Amino acid sequence: MADKERMIVVSNRLPIILKKRKQKWSVEPGAGGLVTALSPVLKDRGGMWIGWPGTRGRINLSGLRKILGPISEETGFRIVPILLENGEIDNYYYGFSNSIIWPLFHDLEALCRFQPQYWEAYVRVSDKFAAVIAKHSTEKDIIWVNDYQLILLAGSLERLGVKRHCVFFLHIPFPSPDLFIKLPWRKQIIDELLRFSFLCFQTHRDRRNFIDCARSFYPACRVVGRGAIVELEIKGHTIQIGSLPISIDYKRFRSMASAKEAALRSREIRKDITADFLVLGIDRLDYTKGIPEKLRAFARALEKYPHLQGKISLFQLIIPSREGVAEYGALRDEIQKLISEINGRFSTTAWVPILYRYGTVDQKELVAMYRAADAGFVSSLKDGMNLVCKEYCACQTDYKGVLILSEFAGAAYQLRSGAILINPYDVEATADALYYSIFMKEEEKKNRMRRMCKSIRERDVYWWVNNFLRAAAGKELKDFPEAELPEFWPGLRKKVFVFKDKKGGENDGVKRE
Repeated sequence: MADKERMIVVSNRLPIILKKRKQKWSVEPGAGGLVTALSPVLKDRGGMWIGWPGTRGRINLSGLRKILGPISEETGFRIVPILLENGEIDNYYYGFSNSIIWPLFHDLEALCRFQPQYWEAYVRVSDKFAAVIAKHSTEKDIIWVNDYQLILLAGSLERLGVKRHCVFFLHIPFPSPDLFIKLPWRKQIIDELLRFSFLCFQTHRDRRNFIDCARSFYPACRVVGRGAIVELEIKGHTIQIGSLPISIDYKRFRSMASAKEAALRSREIRKDITADFLVLGIDRLDYTKGIPEKLRAFARALEKYPHLQGKISLFQLIIPSREGVAEYGALRDEIQKLISEINGRFSTTAWVPILYRYGTVDQKELVAMYRAADAGFVSSLKDGMNLVCKEYCACQTDYKGVLILSEFAGAAYQLRSGAILINPYDVEATADALYYSIFMKEEEKKNRMRRMCKSIRERDVYWWVNNFLRAAAGKELKDFPEAELPEFWPGLRKKVFVFKDKKGGENDGVKRE
């Protein structure tokens, strides 16, 4: 321990699930790949995780710390809560973070609400986080700051006169200069990000967008090096900037999917579905996920290829999110209306085209759903990475599943050799991709899925954490597969495929790969 820097992870939300029942709080460790991957590192380094527990209203901090004590012992690292007032939650979290940064960084600037009070709260909460970090850390610690809610944190620490080794990973996309310039606080955001010693993005495109935005304010800045990590010489100092795609715990998902319990449950799921071919969509309720676009494309496939009716169903699980925000409520209403219209139009007494569930499922049920599905369908309009597509692949124990994946998901570059890539705005081509997924030969399915699984297995979440920490410490990356990734988007091309339908006629479709 003596020769290792202690690691402190900082995120908007703590990795715990906190519930209140009958005036009593209960707490349990959170799930997810990031928590799973970081837990052993934090435990090994005697680290801690600092963040907001997600509570609203009055809560006793000393009582909360008492509740979190046993969880800290269970995880092997300390959990430090930061409480937010109702006004801070409304203006910092729902306001600046999710009504400005979130839509703007996902290319949906029309949904931004540029309110000055949001920025003021964003600064205040960053300063609040900084005060807690200063209290619990030393100059020897690595402070790993996660995501768009805490962009100002390195600067907040500097303004407190506190010197810390701060590194940053952005889990969402970074916008191009023509979008970023619309942000009233654009220069402040760039300047604050430049205070971190290491900045890391999901993809090369996100990193290039950031560098282009920085250049618009500092034309003399210079990029040195190539590959996953480069140096940016700017404002008289040098910072490292990387692009490392986040991933999943591949072995864990594979093991769960291979279990007898998952096989039995997946068969139970299929028993209740009369269609021969099951397409699975799993999305958080969010306007970036392209759920209405997915539904319209599915309906178009049924309309364009009538003999699919009765033979294909879409099982769409939507996980609740930000239910108090008006736009999300309106989106849910739109989705439910579309599903009702499509089912009303195409359903028969024996078959329902779209099976819909709104709610959460545990990981065992999720794995069984992945295993039961013949195709996974991700239609994101913009996504930092999208881990659902990687989880789906990991659960294809027989390699027979097909992945239909949006070009605009960060995972598209990594999985391009196996996925059927689609533009979710192109209803016709997406409908064709659905058709193609059904009639793809088994050998092609297996070859595509094996390629994707190999890539995900080799670059799992542990690979990501290891390489991030090595880069943050200024060391060379291990097992990084490509020295310099070529530009992805111009490589997209249309290919026409011709196949025989079940009635013997020919159908033309377009796939992207």
